Amino acid sequence: MQNVFDTLAERGFIAQCTDPDEVRNLLGSTQVTFYIGFDPTADSLHAGHFIALMVMAHLQRAGHRPIALVGGGTGTIGDPSGRSDLRKVLSDDIIIHNCEQFKKQIARFIDFSNGRALMVNNGDWLRQLGYIDLLREVGSHFTVNRMLAAECYKQRWDKGLTFLEFNYMLMQAYDFYKLNNDYNCILQCGGDDQWSNIIAGVELTRRKTGRAAFGLTNKLLLKSDGSKMGKTAGGALWLDADKVSPFDFYQYWRNVDDADVKTCLSLLTFIPMDEVNRLSTLEGAAINEAKQTLAYEVTKLVHGEDAANQAHLAALKIFSLQDVDNIPPILIDANNKKLIDVLFYAKIISSKSEGRRLISQNGLTLNDNKIADVDYVLNDNDFPAVIKIGKKKFFKVIADV
Repeated sequence: MQNVFDTLAERGFIAQCTDPDEVRNLLGSTQVTFYIGFDPTADSLHAGHFIALMVMAHLQRAGHRPIALVGGGTGTIGDPSGRSDLRKVLSDDIIIHNCEQFKKQIARFIDFSNGRALMVNNGDWLRQLGYIDLLREVGSHFTVNRMLAAECYKQRWDKGLTFLEFNYMLMQAYDFYKLNNDYNCILQCGGDDQWSNIIAGVELTRRKTGRAAFGLTNKLLLKSDGSKMGKTAGGALWLDADKVSPFDFYQYWRNVDDADVKTCLSLLTFIPMDEVNRLSTLEGAAINEAKQTLAYEVTKLVHGEDAANQAHLAALKIFSLQDVDNIPPILIDANNKKLIDVLFYAKIISSKSEGRRLISQNGLTLNDNKIADVDYVLNDNDFPAVIKIGKKKFFKVIADV
């Protein structure tokens, strides 16, 4: 059986690791307890969390024990990593609600039965820890110089870094130390933007206990051009079906750029790499087979097999122009309004300039008719309005009158 470290490397997950040879040896010789943290800054996980969930699933399938940590404590501060501003401070009720939502979504990826995985909330210990205790037990092990050298703090220095956020690294480091003590957790995983925080936890644990502790980061979910994947005109690509329907979720992955197909198949599915490589070499119209496979497999993981089947069948009918009834409707007050305004308010396009460009390039169809007039005004006869952008994206707008 292939060492799971090699599996993660082959599929493109691994970005950085504190001790690659030692971590690989441990993962191939004994059961390792590891953890990944999720701060409850929203009431749903999104596509950016997907890779971390897949790392947990791969490691558990290889016999290791995951700890999913929800940040009921760290969530009161908010991680400054990748941020240009201070996160909104959430109430305790919202944090508790968000943590509960996370638990449901994480359970789709890993098995919590019979102690095979644990879910913990760092609010259980961080909220009980007095501030002086934190400073004495954790703060004494960190120099300000070292912390300011961390990328997550450097990028905020010019715009202003609050002392509240400055404590985040100490709290995350304490999490690893706590989990190491209580559950013999020896490996912390996370996105590569967490490297500085993970290193802090590794060093604190080693210094205070003298025991083994390691860190491993995964690559972030990026497009081939380096931009973040999982962004839509309406915002983040949420894993909650009430925020993004399974059909729209399926459509997002069905429409990824050709250059991103191999990355997505490797990171976001369990398809064997031989098949990933075959699908990724397809060209022209044949690449649609790979995209359909990607969309189906990803939707099945997040929303279940039934939802994936329904989304797949609906997409096939729509693409063959047999049926538009399965397109989730967008309800909007749209009578006697410019088409371009409706597209923008319905979040079908991200800007009106994008809409004008689509129309001028003959890339927009309304009820199977090409629209050439950028000032086209919708009337009663246009509803329900079936809108096609390019060859693959379909939307249905219902007038709320």
